[in-house]
Amino acid sequence: MSDRDDTQGLDMDLASGIAAFEARQFTSATSLLAPLAEGGNPEAQYRMAIMAQNGLGMAANSALAYRYMRAAAESGLGLAQHGLGFMYMQGECAEQNHGEAARWFRKAADQGLVGSMTTLAMLHEEGLGVDKDPEEAKRLYRLAGFEERG
Repeated sequence: MSDRDDTQGLDMDLASGIAAFEARQFTSATSLLAPLAEGGNPEAQYRMAIMAQNGLGMAANSALAYRYMRAAAESGLGLAQHGLGFMYMQGECAEQNHGEAARWFRKAADQGLVGSMTTLAMLHEEGLGVDKDPEEAKRLYRLAGFEERG
């Protein structure tokens, strides 16, 4: 089998794994995505993290969920950066740390994720993990598409 065939096979497994995940066929998704996640694929890692965190297609496993979410986030996947931010903000699968949450939400917001902009704005509004900064909060809310009322 050539490298090209290997790549096509991995792409097909990823596509099939994502399709199974989206169809809520979590056992199938796990069997397809786990090897890819272990191989370092961020899309597979992100979905494996969601399944491990919520016990979908496998027993809930906070440590595995954190490991996969962090790996995918560190690779630059915006959804995983957002997910890791929530893990830190909520203290779920990770020690609660608003500073780390804000750092990961900032990375995701910089990629245009509206939910991360909104959450980061709220952190600035409340001074959680970042300096209380109403102007930065307003800027982020505007960037996320929220109009000022008043």
